[in-house]
Amino acid sequence: MAEAEEDCHSDLIRADDNERPGEANLQARELFLKAVEQEQNGALYEAIKFYRLAMQLVPDIEFKITYTWSPEGDGVGKSYIEDGDDDGKMADLLSYFQQQLALQESSVKLCQPDLDVSQTHISVLPMEVLMYIFRWVVSSDLDLRSLEQLSLVCRGFYICARDPEIWRQACLRVWGRSCNKLVPYTSWREMFLERPRVRFDGVYISKTTYIRQGEQSLDGFYRAWHQVEYYRYMRFFPDGQVMMLTTPEDPQSIVPRLRTKNPRTDAILLGHYRLSQDTDNQTKVFAVLMKKKEEKPIDYHKYRYFRRVSVQETEHSFHVGLQLCSSGRQRFNKLVWIHHSCNITYKSTGETAVSAFDIDKMYTPLFFARVKSFTAFSEKPL
Repeated sequence: MAEAEEDCHSDLIRADDNERPGEANLQARELFLKAVEQEQNGALYEAIKFYRLAMQLVPDIEFKITYTWSPEGDGVGKSYIEDGDDDGKMADLLSYFQQQLALQESSVKLCQPDLDVSQTHISVLPMEVLMYIFRWVVSSDLDLRSLEQLSLVCRGFYICARDPEIWRQACLRVWGRSCNKLVPYTSWREMFLERPRVRFDGVYISKTTYIRQGEQSLDGFYRAWHQVEYYRYMRFFPDGQVMMLTTPEDPQSIVPRLRTKNPRTDAILLGHYRLSQDTDNQTKVFAVLMKKKEEKPIDYHKYRYFRRVSVQETEHSFHVGLQLCSSGRQRFNKLVWIHHSCNITYKSTGETAVSAFDIDKMYTPLFFARVKSFTAFSEKPL
């Protein structure tokens, strides 16, 4: 009796489909949604019946509806997005993959091995362990580029790589309390990708070249001219630390030394930075740097037979202001100088003398260069 009613109902639907294709799509969509709801409630027999009716109307209805996870976390929700073309499907790829996993059997895993292997496959690991591995991939250096590459492995890894908690923690590491609200962004991932920030997987480098007049020869017939060339390097870390080095050595010899926070270079300046966004939506970077402190032991035997001359102790700090810009296809890859000064503090009196430098053509912009070795190792997870 039930089969007769089902056949009769399918015949009526076919007749309507021939007359009104648009209504057939709507009916197939409603039947498919009802089938999913029945399957989630445990009524498998009713779900199969509605699945069959929906596919008789539109055979590929399964690929025209994309589901999102419900707020209660019970699998597939009732909200859907209709994929009219490939662009819309790619725009909501995360929901599409979630739908594919939800429509499979209840014991489905995030990923399945393509070949039969005797070793334990990564799909056997619990979700908590997988997410911990993903946090190690991001690491404390915020290597989100590697996370994006990891998402290309399979649908399950794509879903794990879009976990909002990972991107939220990355945003908190960069902007702190100033990113408590998502507005105007729709997700934490969009905030991390779109909001201006300094980059951590490389070095900002500037090259300055100028001509300097030399001394006149003894016979007065000619005067030498010298071409001076030097580099400035700046590297930022997610924890707010920054390094700056001015040297005539080329990047090939200097960049490998800047991999750690304790480089073996005496002339390097260490300090902290902060990001500031003005009302005109221009992001600026302010940093305070000091020379690397090295405690030298006092040689008392040297001053044993004569009187020491007291020298007033001073402390030098350099204040830097830069404007963060984008140039070409790369984002946030340019730093333009807006301020540079030296503060000299006398420890005996506590007075501070400020010497500001004129920002001229000698302060060329710094451009970002990615260094793969900086993110080759993970010291600790996110």
